Amino acid sequence: MVEKTDYLIIGGGIAGLSAAISLQKYGNVLILMKRKYNDCNTYYAAGGIAGSGPWSTDFEGHISDTLEAGDGLCDPDVVRSIIHKGTSCLQDLMGWGIEFDRDEEGILDLGREGGHHTRRVLHTNDLTGRSILQTLLHKAHSFPNIEFREDHVVVNLIERETQCVGAYVLEKESEEIYTIEAKATILATGGIGKVYLYTSNPDVASGDGIAMASRIGARINNMEMVQFHPTCLYHPMAKNALITEAIRGEGAILRDQRGIRFMVDVHPLKELAPRDIVARAIDSVLKESGDDFVYLDISFKDAVFLKNRFPGVYQKCLEFDIDITKEPIPVVPACHYACGGIEATIEGKTNVERLFAIGECACTGLHGANRLASNSLLEGLVCGSECGEYIGNNIQNFHVLHSSLPEWSTYGAVDSKEAFVISFNWAEIRQTMQYYASIIRSDSYLLRARHRITLIHEEVDHYYWNFRINSDLIELRNLLTVARLIVESALARKESRGAHYTLDHPKKSNVVRNTTIQRYW
Repeated sequence: MVEKTDYLIIGGGIAGLSAAISLQKYGNVLILMKRKYNDCNTYYAAGGIAGSGPWSTDFEGHISDTLEAGDGLCDPDVVRSIIHKGTSCLQDLMGWGIEFDRDEEGILDLGREGGHHTRRVLHTNDLTGRSILQTLLHKAHSFPNIEFREDHVVVNLIERETQCVGAYVLEKESEEIYTIEAKATILATGGIGKVYLYTSNPDVASGDGIAMASRIGARINNMEMVQFHPTCLYHPMAKNALITEAIRGEGAILRDQRGIRFMVDVHPLKELAPRDIVARAIDSVLKESGDDFVYLDISFKDAVFLKNRFPGVYQKCLEFDIDITKEPIPVVPACHYACGGIEATIEGKTNVERLFAIGECACTGLHGANRLASNSLLEGLVCGSECGEYIGNNIQNFHVLHSSLPEWSTYGAVDSKEAFVISFNWAEIRQTMQYYASIIRSDSYLLRARHRITLIHEEVDHYYWNFRINSDLIELRNLLTVARLIVESALARKESRGAHYTLDHPKKSNVVRNTTIQRYW
């Protein structure tokens, strides 16, 4: 079956929804989601959304903090543009019904997070992402020409004459694969967290957009710049439990298990240093001590304040018998955010005609070598809106093919009776990346990772082409591609910069450059 739509959006988080809302006035929009509405990184974004406007006119400070956190790899023009455009986008969001926290006088209650020198983070308690997603979903559902499909997994993008003309899509319930042809395809697929053993991301974050784009020749930049969030809850039964950076913004202190406040000697901002610095400091403490975690303590604050300001963290910790008003929280760094991705402009344009990338799967130049806290939601909001407007205003200039697209062929493929191959390789990839290509790297670590991942690739590639495809196999294949991109990019950068730290090249180079990989596998 071949289906046609005007605009295909893959991913239903803040970037995808923002694009759909802008794009709907120019034609029909189809949004595909791997799982349910709330199964995306946006939903779990806890701290807030950084933004300057009438509530905080510190545009230059926001720009400066972003550039400093990005450690030389940010594009200053992109940084300035997104931060200034963010004001009207945030005002639109408020007009659509979101209620950011305010004080008793009705003034926005701005938070402060790591890397920020002042308070500029808008939030709804510590459930900001959830509130933004609900607001955007409500707005998007008000338009009759935006269609949502849950439980649909994209297998591959379709490339014809060096342009993206649609995608092959797996409908999970029926396990049937069909073809979608579109005038423009927008990747808003989110992050890559599941490539690592410890992550704050939900299970859907398997780097699908980046992997698929790389397979049709899109340029991929700076994949070695993987940001590890310093504080995820450490507990045998906890999964993806992020302890928001806003807690440190309100004064929380990091201590090792002997009670030593170790950040004092690491950075002038102490616990509010940029994320890469705090994550490396914790990682060093754990390696030197042999401990499994450090403590994040805010129990000295008023209990009523903590329950009101951080209801999500408070309730999540209570599930594991930890009362943050009375005791410190055991935490460990975990993979959080991909600062690299598909090379794209603010409007989402890639080097592949009619293929666009926005949100975390894109590399616009905003984040550079390390993302400033709470800039990700801002980027998704702005770039989604800009992408929709750009496509709508330029669609008449797109070169559209007139030949029909082929249906998906399953010729020669049989049902697999070796499902363990998927689960075993999934676990091996994540363990390899966690131990050899995570917070602190070296050439020998990375070469070991490359060797193991190459062997896994051969096995998975054989499996992919000989057995019937399911969603688990699609994600495994994408995860493997992303792992290879990270390792190759890390090997190519012979310096330590931002989120990339290597023992063999601990100093920064005088040459500031992006690492770019195109059409590897």
